[in-house]
Amino acid sequence: MSGDYYPYSKYTRVWIPDTEDVWKAAEIVKDYKEGDPVLRLKLEDETPLEYPVGPKSNPLPFLRNPDILVGENDLTALSYLHEPAVLHNLRVRFLESNAIYTYCGIVLVAINPYEQLQIYGEEVINAYSGQNMGDMDPHIFAVAEEAYKQMARDEKNQSIIVSGESGAGKTVSAKYAMRFFATVGGSASDTNVEDKVLASSPIMEAIGNAKTTRNDNSSRFGKYIQIGFNRHYHIIGANMRTYLLEKSRVVFQAEDERNYHIFYQLCASASLPEFKDLALTSAEDFTYTSLGENIFIEGVNDAEDFKKTREAFTLLGIKESSQNSIFKVIASILHLGNVEICSDRDGESCHIARKDVHLQHFCNLLGVELQQMEHWLCHRKLATTSETYVKTMSTKQATNARDALAKHIYARMFDWIVEHINLSLQTSTKQHSFIGVLDIYGFETFEVNSFEQFCINYANEKLQQQFNSHVFKLEQEEYMKEQIPWTLIDFADNQPCIDLIEARLGILDLLDEECKVPKGTDQNWAQKLYNKHSSSAHFQKPRMSNISFIIIHFADKVEYQCDGFLEKNRDTVYEEQINILKASQFQLVADLFSDKDDVTPAKSARVNVRALKTVPKAPNKEHRKTVGHQFRTSLHLLMDTLNATTPHYVRCIKPNDFKEAFSFDSRRAVQQLRACGVLETIRISAAGYPSRWTYPDFFNRYRVLMKKSDMTTADKKLVCKNLLETLIKEPDMFQFGKTKIFFRAGQVAYLEKLRTDRFRSACIKIQKTVRGWLQRIRYRKIRKMAVTLQRYGRGYMARRYADFLRQTRAAIICQKQCRMVRERREFLRVRRAVVTIQAYAKGMFTRRIYQEFLLHHKAMIIQKNVRGWMQRKQFRRARNAAITIQCAFRRMHAKRQLKQLKIEARSAEHLKKLNTGMENKIVQLQRKMDDQSKELRTQNEQLQTVNTSLGSEVNKLQKQLELLRSEQEDGGQVRSLEEELEHLRKELEEAHALRNKMEEEHINEKMDLTQRVDELERENSLLKSEKEEMNRRILQHSKSTEEEVSSVSLQSELDKERERYQNLLKEFSRLEQRYDNLKEEMSLNKFQPGHTRNPSNQSSLESDSNYPSVSTSEIGDTEDSIQLVDEMGIDKAAMDISLFMKLQKRVRELEQERKKLQLTVEKMEELAKRKGSQSRPSTSEQETADLAYNNLKRQELESENKKLKNDLNELRKTVAERASQNSSSNELQDSYNLLLSQLKSANEELDARKEEVLILRTQIVSAAQLQEKNENILSLNTTETDSTPVVNNSKEPVDKEEALKAYHGLCESKKLLEAQLQTQSRQHKDELEALHTQIELLKGDIEDKQEKLSYMMSLSPEAQVEYSVQQEITRLTNDNLDLKELVEKLEKNERKLKKQLKIYMKKVQELEAAQAAAQSSRSKPELIRQVTVQRKEKDFEGMLEYNKENEALLVKTLINDIRPNNVSGTVPCLPAYILFMCIRHADYINDDQKVESLLTSTINAIKKVLKKNNDDFEMTSFWLANTSRLLHCLKQYSGEEAFMTQNTSKQNEHCLKNFDLAEYRQVLSDLSIQIYQQLIKVAEGIIQPMIVSAMLESESIPSLAGVKPMGYRNRSSSMDMDADGPTSYTLQALIKQLGQFHNIMRDHGLDPEIIGQAVRQLFHCINAVTLNNLLLRKDVCSWSTGMQLRYNTSQLEEWLRGNNLYQSKAAATLEPIIQAAQLLQVKKKTSQDAEAICALCTALTMQQIVKILNLYTPLNEFEERVTVSFIRNIQNRLQERNDPPQLLLDTKHTFPVLFPYSPSALSLEMLHIPASLNIDFLVRV
Repeated sequence: MSGDYYPYSKYTRVWIPDTEDVWKAAEIVKDYKEGDPVLRLKLEDETPLEYPVGPKSNPLPFLRNPDILVGENDLTALSYLHEPAVLHNLRVRFLESNAIYTYCGIVLVAINPYEQLQIYGEEVINAYSGQNMGDMDPHIFAVAEEAYKQMARDEKNQSIIVSGESGAGKTVSAKYAMRFFATVGGSASDTNVEDKVLASSPIMEAIGNAKTTRNDNSSRFGKYIQIGFNRHYHIIGANMRTYLLEKSRVVFQAEDERNYHIFYQLCASASLPEFKDLALTSAEDFTYTSLGENIFIEGVNDAEDFKKTREAFTLLGIKESSQNSIFKVIASILHLGNVEICSDRDGESCHIARKDVHLQHFCNLLGVELQQMEHWLCHRKLATTSETYVKTMSTKQATNARDALAKHIYARMFDWIVEHINLSLQTSTKQHSFIGVLDIYGFETFEVNSFEQFCINYANEKLQQQFNSHVFKLEQEEYMKEQIPWTLIDFADNQPCIDLIEARLGILDLLDEECKVPKGTDQNWAQKLYNKHSSSAHFQKPRMSNISFIIIHFADKVEYQCDGFLEKNRDTVYEEQINILKASQFQLVADLFSDKDDVTPAKSARVNVRALKTVPKAPNKEHRKTVGHQFRTSLHLLMDTLNATTPHYVRCIKPNDFKEAFSFDSRRAVQQLRACGVLETIRISAAGYPSRWTYPDFFNRYRVLMKKSDMTTADKKLVCKNLLETLIKEPDMFQFGKTKIFFRAGQVAYLEKLRTDRFRSACIKIQKTVRGWLQRIRYRKIRKMAVTLQRYGRGYMARRYADFLRQTRAAIICQKQCRMVRERREFLRVRRAVVTIQAYAKGMFTRRIYQEFLLHHKAMIIQKNVRGWMQRKQFRRARNAAITIQCAFRRMHAKRQLKQLKIEARSAEHLKKLNTGMENKIVQLQRKMDDQSKELRTQNEQLQTVNTSLGSEVNKLQKQLELLRSEQEDGGQVRSLEEELEHLRKELEEAHALRNKMEEEHINEKMDLTQRVDELERENSLLKSEKEEMNRRILQHSKSTEEEVSSVSLQSELDKERERYQNLLKEFSRLEQRYDNLKEEMSLNKFQPGHTRNPSNQSSLESDSNYPSVSTSEIGDTEDSIQLVDEMGIDKAAMDISLFMKLQKRVRELEQERKKLQLTVEKMEELAKRKGSQSRPSTSEQETADLAYNNLKRQELESENKKLKNDLNELRKTVAERASQNSSSNELQDSYNLLLSQLKSANEELDARKEEVLILRTQIVSAAQLQEKNENILSLNTTETDSTPVVNNSKEPVDKEEALKAYHGLCESKKLLEAQLQTQSRQHKDELEALHTQIELLKGDIEDKQEKLSYMMSLSPEAQVEYSVQQEITRLTNDNLDLKELVEKLEKNERKLKKQLKIYMKKVQELEAAQAAAQSSRSKPELIRQVTVQRKEKDFEGMLEYNKENEALLVKTLINDIRPNNVSGTVPCLPAYILFMCIRHADYINDDQKVESLLTSTINAIKKVLKKNNDDFEMTSFWLANTSRLLHCLKQYSGEEAFMTQNTSKQNEHCLKNFDLAEYRQVLSDLSIQIYQQLIKVAEGIIQPMIVSAMLESESIPSLAGVKPMGYRNRSSSMDMDADGPTSYTLQALIKQLGQFHNIMRDHGLDPEIIGQAVRQLFHCINAVTLNNLLLRKDVCSWSTGMQLRYNTSQLEEWLRGNNLYQSKAAATLEPIIQAAQLLQVKKKTSQDAEAICALCTALTMQQIVKILNLYTPLNEFEERVTVSFIRNIQNRLQERNDPPQLLLDTKHTFPVLFPYSPSALSLEMLHIPASLNIDFLVRV
């Protein structure tokens, strides 16, 4: 250290003792000089303080660490290692960062938060799994992972020692450690051992945990659980050992404490029916559960916990009967505690009350004799050498004996449960290694300490000794590994204290010796201790007590009270009581108390036999062992186990005694830190070289202290050595190791001070320069402002002078104008006067002239009127004469017309014209009459109902009247009844009148309502129109947004559905992989021929479940298919029953459809015939003959169709037999020739027979018609004249043969005529029915039209036109749709027939070509290859032919043996194209078995190749590209219109003709998804080790990242490092790897969309891994890391842009890490900053934001930490988000992959196949 540096100088911060907070911070205000008696300080509240300093009494205070070191993950990273620094670091981490875990060297310090934290989920386990212990923030999972990793790496057993006082969280920590092992090392089989291991926890908590004043779930025993692993490091079993159960709690609990949980759980469930026999009530009613006066725990439901306990028992395989027996034993203990022991009068004896209910329940539950138990509870047996006698006991003795029996029963039951848990966790598999988890009590000291505390502290002494030796060993190993000189570190060895307890004649030996003495007492034992160990340094006698002693433990002094030591050590239980329990009638109770060495048969154990003479029984060895001896033995076994393993330490700290969340009591924490050995670890570390730096880290941190000349050499070690020798003068303060530099305590703080001073001086220089530059800028600005002001001032003065000149000139102009105005006004006044005089004079003269003109005008008017009257008079005279002449002429003309009309009126046509309008009126009147008749009917019905009701009433009245008449003969009553009847009739009439009136009112009201409804409908129509207009406008505005929203929602739903499907597919692939592994293990490599199909309709990925897709055109009729299967056999049919039933169903549907179409065609023909017969009622004979000929032709075509079907079935059968047989090529060719000849001969014979039949039938029909003609002629001749016989006689005689032929022809014609007559009758019937239906349809149509017409007439003219147009449009639309349907059906039928015709033609051509090829092969076998090559070049159809036996060779060559580099220079996806061309040829020859076999073999071969190369990215990418291309080819050439839109005409010609491979497309799609998932898995496995190093650790921006001091748990401390250190990756290496992935996928021809999705998935992995590490690592949450991270993400985005992948949504996956980087860089002080952070970090959850802010660590003194108030402000602002509680991202999340259809532009006929593939056996077609 430099000479001028003295630590206790001004501004140095120190720690001083404090009574409340243990340690208080202060600052030195005056330099301290050696020898000064007082150190002048200033507290944090500015209070001055003089701290006295003395060389012996009061040393100098401890120095504080720099702020940059506060909050470190590892306490050993602190420069000053002492108690206040440790306490302050833990407090800051716990309260400000809410970090409950902290490393202290090899120890994990865990502080109980008393709150549920979301840091133990499965995603956190996955994040810590596989990580090194120093890479992530401290966590119990990190310790568990370290133990698991060291077990696998070093093949050495491990132990995790969890200790701490009650309430510190030991049990929870151990539980989480076991959960980690169960998750990471889950069993490979289905035994669920890990679940059983976890299930043991609730059982042990129920029977071994209880509520204490310090903890609601305190473990009152210690346990060591060994979790066994096999060679593959999977859990195979477990074993549990327990230590020192607190049996005294069964019979006694302090205030506000409880007994064990199981008692309260059982009492809470006592109401269950299966527990009625236990006779339990509330826990308050039992002595053993009510001593603590509080039977409840806040927030705990004992009944629910009891359900979990029972479930755990069941999961561990404990039977229901055994569980009931356990519950009976527990209930019996409660009843035993309530047994009342009454004292007798003498006081020396006692008795139990008669009929004690609880004793009866106790005996019934345990199956023992009541009298014996009642007797031996109050008596005891004393045995001497000569005799044995029974002695009574006092009440106190009997009570103690009863309590001892209860404790003994519970302890035996506890051991039995532990034993059976171990049995259920055992396994037959050999254990390779284990990890032990020790959950044991910590050091305890109370106001009254007894035997239990003595044993607990004894165990902690042993554990502390082991801990100290292990820490010392590790410290020395580190020094030896680094090859630095070291001296022996002295550490406090507590062996003398252990010897005091367990050595010969130690405390335990003296206690056992006193227990053997018959009348030994606690006082005598205490005196022996005083006499023997008073000279020991660790033993003291209290001054004020003779029955206690003090032991100075490693943690503290503890005073033990001797009362009860002997009794608890003896653990006395009377033999007579035990013998009664051994004789229980319940087997489990008898087993609990049977000795292990007892070999008595089980039958004798149930019988209580008393000997006639008592014989003293030899004492049992087991009973002679005291509790202390047993505990010491088990503790030695435990220590042997721990010493044989590698220990890992977890020290649990209880922060306060009030169970308050995140409340830190410094005094309680210091007590526990001293007791658990953390401070001892600090002391050992501080004694050596606690601070350790690697050379690169030291160079990066402190290179600011170097000069430029020091950095000339490239060797960083040499540079660091030179720098340290310059800075620190004392060589003992540091040492140089192989990979690290070791510093003494305080040296790092000194280096930090130098670094801070250097930064401060640099800052001052920068500030000086910046301030000078700012002042110069300010001077220039002021000078420029002055010049500007002067310029503006001068300009202002000039402008003022210019304004003066302008104003002067303006004044002169104003004066001139004013004078001019005055003179002008005078002139105008004079002129107005002159003009006025002139006007009056001129007006007088003008009026005179006007009067004269008016007189002349009036004279002219009088003349005009007179002349007009004369002319009108003359005109009227002439007009009257003309009218008279016209009237005469018109009268004459009218008479002529009248005469003509009278003639026309007599004709009928005129009447028709007059009556045309009457028809409508008649129809309307008829409708009105119908309506009125309907109303009349209804009214009649109503009247009838009324009449019937009245008639019934009258009948009733008449019957009553008759009864009255019969009963009474008085006539007055009859009259009164008649009057009453008349009165009722009047009331009835009035009711009728009232009803009529009501009906009229109802009709009027109805009319009013109808009018109102009409008005409302009109208003509604107006409103509807307005609404439609508004809706139209709204739709126009929102159409685009709705489309976007709907598309987004549909896309999200599609992605979710696709993701679910692909997750199921991933699970299936995993199960398939597991199935394959099992098959390989069982070595069942058998091949089963044939084709099977699972009953499910889903297509499976297994090879045996693939089946061909067969079109209906190949199946034919159902009967033919069945016959074909029967003839070929099941094995040769290549289809299973389920497929056959499907095809049968499909054939039936097609047959029904064909029949329906045939019926419709026949009906259409009949309608056409009817129309023809109506238009032409009389047809000629030639037309009837043509009709008969057509009918015959149709029948012949039907018969021909049936024959063709039979021929087709025979042809199919022959082809199937050919495919199933393994015959030679000559036999195949012969079968083809045979088929061809049969087909030709059948066709020729068919044509000949058809022509013959047609000719014969036409001759018969013509002969019959000729015969009819002759008969008609003969009949005509006989009726006309008698000369006909002469003529007949003159003819030649008819030949007999011709007559016979004529007769037969007549018979045939007769049959034909009868058939025609029957058909005509049927036709007439059908026509009649059709006419009836047509009439009904027309009637309905007429009614509809009348309704439409009446509706249209009620509309306005414009509405009528619109309505008629709409009706016409709908009619035309319906007609058009009907015609389209008809055309589509006909086109479909036509395509089907054309397809069948093409198939038959191709088959014939193939047979002919095969025949020609066979002939040429027999003639010129040596030229066959050249000939076929020439033919391929001429007309290549894009198909490849191969023989069936070459299929295996094809698959082996194209799939199994091919490598991507073999086809690197060819067309991408060449194997896929070749395979599809082979499939095309199999489809071309209509060979379904060949298609099925090739596709199945291809899929299975691809699976095998991928399984073999499951970690090869290039091979996986290659087969993903080929599989997807084969899928696209099957779609592109499927013949479906949706996939043919982008095809060329040639590609459309190459479509598949015979098979629909849609199901195989689904199988290939599933296989593609599986390959894609494997590709992502391989890629993630490659880049995942690179992500953290490249994104967070490498210096992408040089000299930016700062390095902080690290402690013992520095990064990669747990790795197996070589000399060069751990492997590190840079960002360029990561980008280079991504570029390799992209180039490989692109070169293999993978679709760009799939490449984009793969890159998006990889970027999600990068984002998730980076963010998870950021959230779990405090050392990277800094400003410089945020800058580096933002630069790294920008480089990744730039890579996306450079490769045209930015649109693949990959950049969006980086948004969380980008926002995290921005969060690290932004200001974090004010509320505005908080608001900006909330608006910025939208992709991060509230937990993630708060976690990053808590972890934010300044790397320099100039940065500030984030305050707690700022974090609370952020939390309050983000409460409304409702973010998920998950902290970490799911690294295993996969986006749903989509394979978009991508057709190929490549023409198959132009494809070039290289010769290097060696597939010469393929022949082009």
